[in-house]
Amino acid sequence: MNSLADIEAAAARIAPHVRRTPSWVLPSSALQIDGPPFEVWLKLEQLQVSGSFKARGMFNRLLDNPIPAAGVIAASGGNAGIATATAARALGVPAEIFVPTVISPAKRERLEGLGARVVVTGAVYAEALAACEKRQRETGALMTHAYDQPEVLAGAGTLAREIEQQRGVPDALLVSVGGGGLIGGIASWFAGRTQVVALEPQGAPTLHRALAAGTPVDVEVSGLAADALGARRIGALAWEVVQRHPVTSLLLDDAAIREAQRLLWQSFKLAVEPAAALPLAALRSGAWRPLEAQRVCLIVCGANVDPATLN
Repeated sequence: MNSLADIEAAAARIAPHVRRTPSWVLPSSALQIDGPPFEVWLKLEQLQVSGSFKARGMFNRLLDNPIPAAGVIAASGGNAGIATATAARALGVPAEIFVPTVISPAKRERLEGLGARVVVTGAVYAEALAACEKRQRETGALMTHAYDQPEVLAGAGTLAREIEQQRGVPDALLVSVGGGGLIGGIASWFAGRTQVVALEPQGAPTLHRALAAGTPVDVEVSGLAADALGARRIGALAWEVVQRHPVTSLLLDDAAIREAQRLLWQSFKLAVEPAAALPLAALRSGAWRPLEAQRVCLIVCGANVDPATLN
């Protein structure tokens, strides 16, 4: 499952369709982080096609499977749907995207602009997913799952591969977790060669609760980043990966996330969604502290946000 060969194959498959995003190297002081100095790598994946890392997995899913006449279908809090619609448009196939009512207006507008048929249903992602699965059985469309398909994890793993090609292996890597597709792909690639820190909002503790229980469990989802990190249960594939390659799991409050999001905008003009600000929030709040002179990679995972909300 998601071997290095799978990730290498995914990288070759999606290369013509995705961007090689930049990696900035900054001193910790530039990000107003207290304590002994260390080196920060900002992996600017919010500059990816479709505005998030999700494009890697969705292009891999579509390119690695025959697409029926009904096209593709997905359920999403926003980013996976936007990535699916982006890939479908690039490949000339129709897309139908189911989203919950918590989707941000900016993400819904983006989906409609890509030509997807958007169905708003259910209060949270899990309810939109159930409706999507019913519709898929009726139409036979190729389904892309937001985080729990091998092709999706392998696509996400290409991000870790790219980081290593650009900068080497960091001492630690901080990543936001929703359903687990991104952390599953990253942990598969690095396979214990770096400390992976899994970050979730207090209102969506999907992986954190699973680790405490020793098995995936359903959680209630709410709060600032619920549209992007709103999975009710950690994905089975990601859970399998973190059993093989254990991660550090931390929860962050909405105030710390919002503060980090605003700093990225005000100091660097990086317009990112709340989910993308969790890695910086973990450092600035002191929830996780690196050792002096360590190299710490922060995954800035998505930019589908209305900049007017950042002031």
